[in-house]
Amino acid sequence: MAASTRRPEHKAPPDIFYNEEEARKYTSNCGSGLSGQTLEESGHFWIGVDISSAMLSVALEREVEGDMMLGDMGQGMCFRAGSFDGAISISALQWLCNADKTSHSPPKRLFKFFSTLYSCLSRGSRAVFQFYPENSEQIELITQQAMKAGFTGGLVVDYPNSTKAKKMFLVLFTGGHQKLPKALGTEEQQNTGTDHIPYSDKRERMKQIRGKAPKKSRDWILEKKERRRRQGRNVRPDTKYTGRKRSGKF
Repeated sequence: MAASTRRPEHKAPPDIFYNEEEARKYTSNCGSGLSGQTLEESGHFWIGVDISSAMLSVALEREVEGDMMLGDMGQGMCFRAGSFDGAISISALQWLCNADKTSHSPPKRLFKFFSTLYSCLSRGSRAVFQFYPENSEQIELITQQAMKAGFTGGLVVDYPNSTKAKKMFLVLFTGGHQKLPKALGTEEQQNTGTDHIPYSDKRERMKQIRGKAPKKSRDWILEKKERRRRQGRNVRPDTKYTGRKRSGKF
């Protein structure tokens, strides 16, 4: 019982648990709007939905380029049919397995979310959810409601034999059966018998960004602000302090 009470969803509903303090703590470890920043760097437009106003405020402070909306996944996605080519979620899905109010029914809320998400995705799209299920019953409940809503797909587990690196993903498709992506860490662990995580992916990423301004550098920030201006957004004027690192000391 002591172990389960440490799970965030057992402490308070998400809109209460992720107050300003927790939102900033989460940002220092993971980053509010981080998935969106990765998408925009690849040239995509995105919309973020969160039930916590504090999390959205932190994302606004980071000057992310996407649009953001305050909303409860369990009440469904309110977008037009076929509006999106894909969906990404980090550490949110397991919250729908809890009944924070007497009116909450986890199966109904999960189905409402998946059915409306299926509707607003274009055919042939993919939705990927990295989540932290409490037990096998939650995995079964989530998967059943997703398939009931019309999705195909399944579970992908990266580094399944590692206690620290293990990550669980629900990968869903619209428009027929598609092949699941290959899980990371499975072959290497079979061959070496260790939980070692290769860093070759990081080296490849560094090769790819050569010739581009390093992330968070002054040039990178100026380029990002210029993109926002071309999109007609309000952007703070450039000054000699733009991109300057703060020491954190007075």
